[in-house]
Amino acid sequence: MITSLARRRLVAIASLLVAAGVGLPLPAVAARAAEEPQTNIELPKAESLEGDFLAAIVAGSAGDTNAAATYFRETLKDDPRNPELVERAFVAFLADGAMPEAFKAADFIVRREPNNGLARLTLGVKNIEAKRYATARRELARGGRGYAADITATLLTAWSWAGSGNLKQAISTVERLKGESSYNVFRDYHAGLIAALRGDDKEAEQRLTAAYNAERTTLRVVDAYARLEAGRGQKDNAIAAYEAFEKLMPRHPVVRAALADLKAGKPLRPLVETPQQGAAEVLYGLGAAGNSQGDEVAAMIYLRLALFLAPDHELAKITLGDILERLKQYDEAIALYKTLPGDSPLKAHADVQVAMSLDALEKPDEAIAYLKGDVERNPTDVEALSALGGILQKRKRYAESAETYTKAIDALGTPDMGNWSLFYFRGIAYERSKRWPKAEADFKKALDLAPESIGRDRALILNYLGYSWVDKGMNIDEAFQMLKRAVELRPRDGFIVDSLGWAYYRMGRYDDAVRELEKAIDLKPSDPTINDHLGDAYWRVGRRLEAKFQWNHARDLNPEPEDLAKIVQKIKDGLPDEEKPAAAEVKEPAGGETKDKNGG
Repeated sequence: MITSLARRRLVAIASLLVAAGVGLPLPAVAARAAEEPQTNIELPKAESLEGDFLAAIVAGSAGDTNAAATYFRETLKDDPRNPELVERAFVAFLADGAMPEAFKAADFIVRREPNNGLARLTLGVKNIEAKRYATARRELARGGRGYAADITATLLTAWSWAGSGNLKQAISTVERLKGESSYNVFRDYHAGLIAALRGDDKEAEQRLTAAYNAERTTLRVVDAYARLEAGRGQKDNAIAAYEAFEKLMPRHPVVRAALADLKAGKPLRPLVETPQQGAAEVLYGLGAAGNSQGDEVAAMIYLRLALFLAPDHELAKITLGDILERLKQYDEAIALYKTLPGDSPLKAHADVQVAMSLDALEKPDEAIAYLKGDVERNPTDVEALSALGGILQKRKRYAESAETYTKAIDALGTPDMGNWSLFYFRGIAYERSKRWPKAEADFKKALDLAPESIGRDRALILNYLGYSWVDKGMNIDEAFQMLKRAVELRPRDGFIVDSLGWAYYRMGRYDDAVRELEKAIDLKPSDPTINDHLGDAYWRVGRRLEAKFQWNHARDLNPEPEDLAKIVQKIKDGLPDEEKPAAAEVKEPAGGETKDKNGG
């Protein structure tokens, strides 16, 4: 057992961590971790119980669930019956997918705290997987209450009744979801899946049709409805549902694969074929919702439980991989993505994410080779070509990047509004490789394709084209209006605010330039270009000491070599008095390079 002195040390450590902000609620901790770079290294063994405990808490706070689970595993070797350690370890084991250890911890917790909701949920899932449906219902009935708990326990209980062969009780249980309008789709969707599993086609059609009519923009609802219709011989209805979704979200691999099978006369398997898969669908839905809301740790727990019930649930794997990437757990994400089978519609997407994770691990050559292998196998894989173009661009291989984006665009056939980003990124590659006429044409094409409805993303195009024009002394008035609109769409983007400030500068409105560039510095204090621009504006309004301070700061922030030489010259000599604002004398250069204002 742990000594009283060691126990006091653990409490003191935990208190210090809370005071330092490490003991934040799990969602906030995970969100913070997603902003901070981490590396995957072999974990050192701490030399004491306190050291293992501290390491586990810090790892969990950083979103490194594997490290947290490893260190908690060590603490439990020294004190396996410490309630605080067991409960913390339980959450880490769940998030890391260490299910046998999570089940053991859950058993310990409910002996001390019979109504612990997460522990009861975990034990309920364990029993559903083992087909001990009555035991699962008893576990779920004793969990805590609350919005998420009510939905989860009710739907899992319904699926346990389906597992017991009692369709009437299963549907009756689903019907308990009342009161919130958002419950309606949950209720009809799962009631329809249960009815379909148990062979009640009439009830299944009624329920899934209701869910589909209420929520035609959700892939799982559309997929379940279309698969039911196809199974009933209503092939045209299934095709119509998929094609309607395709118009909303073009080129989704699941939809494209289903349409190809239908048109080739192949049957579609039901979305759910066992009670375990149905229960996994509940947990996947909650995990996907948590992921979209930034609640990473809770989402990971739901997804791990879903994958325990349905190890082949491909969307659960993709969603969990996405979370692992955001938490900088790239090795774990790669391992998960590689478990998708070769014939999966999502395999190509998973391969792209493997390459992106390799690039994030600073293994660009491996990432590029991985994607080139995909492209060799499928030369028209737009997603792989786009990802390859992006990695090449990030590594400043601009000519290769432009060529790769051209292949992606050629593979499209006729581009639509969803393809604006390909032209935008190819435009950046052209601009950075000093092929301005082609870059300008691509930025204009991206604007033509991109609807106003994309909102903040449209600001990226407006900013890049507007800034490029301003920096080249071209179309100043039109560029100025573009940049004002870009700032309206992204008022907290330092690069875009800088572009507006630079437009004011080029128009000779130096006081306005100082105002906007000071805002940009507040938003992006470590960008050398913004510091350089503010130095120029300060010089023009007579604040010459401050101008040299900004130029010195820009020099120290690792600017591009060609910019560094100009900055050093300004530190020495200042700006020439004879410079005229672009608004007074506009000239259109034939080419030249513009600083990437969107971080590219």
